[in-house]
Amino acid sequence: MADSREMLKIACAALEDKKAFDIKIIDISKISTLCDYIVIADGTNKKQVQALSDNVEDNMHEAGYSHKGVEGYSEGGWILLDYYDIIIHIFSEESRRFYNIEKIWSDGDIVSLDSI
Repeated sequence: MADSREMLKIACAALEDKKAFDIKIIDISKISTLCDYIVIADGTNKKQVQALSDNVEDNMHEAGYSHKGVEGYSEGGWILLDYYDIIIHIFSEESRRFYNIEKIWSDGDIVSLDSI
C-alpha cells in the first residue's frame, strides 16, 4: 500500500502541474481487488486531456513505474491509465459528467489530496 500511495503522489502532482480540474481520489482497497485507488480528473478539451495523460506517464516513468495499459488516448474524451495499484481516469468535462465514475465507486473512501 505504501508503494501505491507514492504512485498517487506522483500522479496527482503531474495532474496538478498541467492544471487538471476537480481531482478526486477514491480508496477502493476494501471493496475491490481491482486496485487500491481510483484517481479521477478532468481537462477542458481533448488537447489538455492528452497533455494530462502525457505528463502522468512521463512522471511515473521517471519514478520507475510502468503501466499495464492505456485506453482512449486517441479519442481524448476519456483516457484510462492502469498502473496496477492505481487506475487514473482523465476525462473531458462532458465525458466526466456523462460517465459519473464517482457514483460507481461511491462505496469507496474519498482521500484528500493533502493526506497523500
